[in-house]
Amino acid sequence: MTIAVTGAAGQLGRLTIAALRARGIAAGDIVAVVRDAAKAADLAADGVQVRVADYADAAALRDALAGVDKLLLVSGSEVGQRLPQHTNIIDAAKATGVAFIAYTSILHAATSPLILAGEHKATEELLAASGIDHALLRNGWYWENYDSSAAAAAATGALFGSAGAGRVAGAAREDFAEAAATVLTTEGHAGAVYELGGERLTYTELAEVLSGIVGVPVTYKDLPKEEYATILENAGVPAQFAAVLADSDAGIAVGALDTDSGDLERLIGRRATPAAEAIGA
Repeated sequence: MTIAVTGAAGQLGRLTIAALRARGIAAGDIVAVVRDAAKAADLAADGVQVRVADYADAAALRDALAGVDKLLLVSGSEVGQRLPQHTNIIDAAKATGVAFIAYTSILHAATSPLILAGEHKATEELLAASGIDHALLRNGWYWENYDSSAAAAAATGALFGSAGAGRVAGAAREDFAEAAATVLTTEGHAGAVYELGGERLTYTELAEVLSGIVGVPVTYKDLPKEEYATILENAGVPAQFAAVLADSDAGIAVGALDTDSGDLERLIGRRATPAAEAIGA
């Protein structure tokens, strides 16, 4: 069985390949699909098949997926471009006879109000129409997303956001990678929709966690979405992405990034990594 991972030079892709290897998959049975072979030189040295294909290059994707049985489609990082990119990958998978796709989506993608959710929902619909067996890995927030918040909290004593009293169900990136590896290496996942999240924290509780990490008292400062976006821009975040991040925070306030499904811990067979262990690790 040959398993391919797109975006394999990225953080989630690399962790998934490591999790596959830990589950006994031979390096030669893993295909790492990357944009730049140089960034995957270590994977190639380990015996992983490194194949170069940009998400926008349909022909290269067909070549990259030749002979692949199962595919982890790691969602693209270019907001606004992901749907055509994902379409190319799904079309290539269909053309080359890939039997199963696991897709890294977002919590509650079908009903989520988040800006980020639109392309995920559309990709899920593409998969449903493709005729390929698939599973939806609706990932929650990575605790590592708050590494920069920890650094800012150390300097200001504050965690800024627009999450109100909502909860975010987070986990470490490694947890989500292990879940993906489980789905790719075991049976019975076709048609499954996994809502993946771990420890559930309000931002007030997250501020307490950050206090323990940075060693100074941290208070949560709840702001209107537009004001929070401005703070992000002033910190150097590009305006479009700042708006997306602020929108995601506002989504937390209404439960868009929360789940108590337990799916993640069932898939990985252990407790999800708590925020205190993952942030700044």
